[in-house]
Amino acid sequence: MKTPKVHVRRKPYQSRAKLTQEALQESFVRLLHEHSADKITIREITNLAGVGLGTFYEYFSKKEDLIALTIHMHIKNNAEALKSYAQSLINLSTVSSIKDYLAQIIHFQLERIQIQQFLWAQVFLLERQISNIESYCKSYNMMVHMWESILSPFILDSIQCQHISLNIQRIYYGFISQTLLINPNFQQWEILETDILQAIPNT
Repeated sequence: MKTPKVHVRRKPYQSRAKLTQEALQESFVRLLHEHSADKITIREITNLAGVGLGTFYEYFSKKEDLIALTIHMHIKNNAEALKSYAQSLINLSTVSSIKDYLAQIIHFQLERIQIQQFLWAQVFLLERQISNIESYCKSYNMMVHMWESILSPFILDSIQCQHISLNIQRIYYGFISQTLLINPNFQQWEILETDILQAIPNT
């Protein structure tokens, strides 16, 4: 059953507060390598983060809120990394066509996922278990906007750019998420990369 809208009780405006919230997220991720999310307790998270239970409840009303924020930040950080990489390709003039441009970005993304394969598999699983439709749409739309930003130097028509970006996200997200949900230990990355590129429509 989906949880209601996630509420973060205290937004980390101050640097110390931000660091505390990040420490809680990092502790949760570390504990995921030991056992499943439903077995992880708030006390385990706070003990590893070096804070008290009271501090946890300053920011979150329940564990699911921390998980939802961790998923969102993971996706957001990944989107920023992809945009930065795409901009570096433009700045260095290392692309000869939009097809080559997308191929390099997809390759970069798959390399990043392989490095943190366990975490990505857990993110996709927890996203299905924890995220409500509003949170899911927010993350999905963020990725579509990321693709729009990446494609805008090549596709000047904004409507066309939006449509192609949506289709790329549908393909990219579907291939990767379904692959890791079915097989978290998946190893045939070169084949997956080829399949994704073949499925992306010609632009």
